[in-house]
Amino acid sequence: MTDWLKILNEQAETGAEMAREVPATLANPDISRDQVKKLFAALEQQAEFVERLRQVLESNDFEPEVVVAAEALEEQYAELAAAAAERLKEMRVATGAAG
Repeated sequence: MTDWLKILNEQAETGAEMAREVPATLANPDISRDQVKKLFAALEQQAEFVERLRQVLESNDFEPEVVVAAEALEEQYAELAAAAAERLKEMRVATGAAG
């Protein structure tokens, strides 16, 4: 049987680490557009995974606070992905949308 709470806890730990690392990574002036694109794709994928996890938790009648924690984590990944998208947009503007 799948231990959904364990998966949620692992995802929360990863999310906390990403919340610390992603802003610093995006602030690095030497980061390339390709690196930002890859980071954005990874964050989007993670947000989609957590969304599916939240749906499983909801459908299996987990406690409301567990579902709320999954929702918060989903939102966190979406915000990190949005930050990466914004950085990519800034890089495109800075280079005149070339490349």
